[in-house]
Amino acid sequence: MHVTVLVQPLIALVFGILILVLPRILNYLVAIYLILIGTVGLFPHLLERYLG
Repeated sequence: MHVTVLVQPLIALVFGILILVLPRILNYLVAIYLILIGTVGLFPHLLERYLG
């Protein structure tokens, strides 16, 4: 659970900067964000195995 809290703000920050620089990729970034957060939420043990 602790890792999930660290991943979401990091992804949001990176995607927010990308949206400011390249606003045309907004749909793709939102889709990728939702897929990543959904995957981390459904399978938290996979992320913990890779990060420590």
